[in-house]
Amino acid sequence: MTADADMTTEARAALIHALAWQVELGADECLAEASSNRFEEATPAPKSAPRPPAPAHIAAAPPATPPVAHPVHEPPPEEAVSSARAMAAAAADLPALRAAMEGFDGGALKAAARNTVFADGNPTARVMFIGEAPGRDEDREGKPFVGRSGQLLDRMLAAIGLDRRSEDPATAAYIANVLPWRPVGDRDPTTAEAQTLWAFLERHIELAAPEFIVALGRAPAAALTDRAVRITRERGRWISPPRAGGRPLLPTLHPAYLLRQPAEKAKVWRDLLSLRAALDGEAPRIEDEP
Repeated sequence: MTADADMTTEARAALIHALAWQVELGADECLAEASSNRFEEATPAPKSAPRPPAPAHIAAAPPATPPVAHPVHEPPPEEAVSSARAMAAAAADLPALRAAMEGFDGGALKAAARNTVFADGNPTARVMFIGEAPGRDEDREGKPFVGRSGQLLDRMLAAIGLDRRSEDPATAAYIANVLPWRPVGDRDPTTAEAQTLWAFLERHIELAAPEFIVALGRAPAAALTDRAVRITRERGRWISPPRAGGRPLLPTLHPAYLLRQPAEKAKVWRDLLSLRAALDGEAPRIEDEP
C-alpha cells in the first residue's frame, strides 16, 4: 500500500471520528458555512466575457439584510417562578402535575425541546432517582435515562435488586429529572433554569412520596440542597436537606460520568450497597451538610 493510500485512510478515519463526535453532541443536520444556490449548481450558466468593473463614482449595492431571528418570549424570572409555583401547587396528583408541566410556558428551554420528559418507572417505589436533564435520546422518546447512561443505570439498579419496570414497590424504581426539557447541545442546566422549575420537582417529590432519594450527579444534588455541591467529595454521604422534605438523600455520581470514568464505578457500587442496606431496614447515618 502506498503512502498516499495510507494518508487517505487516516484522513477518512479522522472524518468519521469527527462526525461521530458531532452526532454525540446532538447535531442532527449537515449545514455548510455559506448558503448555496442548488439551481445554479444544477444548470451552470454559459461562460461569457468578464464584465468590466463599475465606475468608481457608482457606489456598490449594500449587502442584503439578514433575516431577523424572532426570539422566543421568555418571561422575567420572577414571573416564571410564580407561574410554576402556582401551577405545581394546583396539581392534586402526578397526572395533573405532568399536564401542568406540559402547559407551562417556560420560555426557550421548552420551545427547543421535542418532548416533556416527566418520569419513568413505578411512582409507588420506595426510592426516587433524580437526574439533571434529558439528553438527545430522552428528548426523542419522552422518558428519562433511555440512552447509554440509562442502560448503565438499569444495570446498576439490577445489581441491588431494583427495576424501573417492576410493579412491586419493594423492587421498583422511580426516575425523574431536575429539568423536564433537554437543554440545547446537552449543556448543563443553569442555576436560573433549576430555580425556575424547582416548584415542579418539589411537588413531584411530595406526590410520589418516596422513602429515599438518590441524586444522580452534581446538578440534582445542588437543586435538592440549594447550594453548590462538589459531587466527587460529597457522594455516598446520607443527608436530609429541607428541600427533600426531610427524606434521606444520597448523592452519587451520574451514570454518564461513569461512562467517561469507569474506574469510579467502585465508588458508586459502595453507594448502591448503602442504599440497599437502607431499603433492607438499616437506618442510614445522616450527616450534617458541609
